[in-house]
Amino acid sequence: MDRIFDFLIPAALLAVGTTLAVGIYALFRGGDFGRSYSNKLMRLRVVMQAVAIAVLVAALLWRERGL
Repeated sequence: MDRIFDFLIPAALLAVGTTLAVGIYALFRGGDFGRSYSNKLMRLRVVMQAVAIAVLVAALLWRERGL
């Protein structure tokens, strides 16, 4: 199971970083694209951060219990 966390943690962090980068790009680009997607992308970033935190907590609990 530790192998799964070795993959999930970087994947979750990469997803947060990518969503943040695209969201910031949408904010600064403006126009129709910015109006349509910047708020949605920032909301998605918050969800991705919650998922990343859940993965990190699960990994810590898994390793602490030695399962």
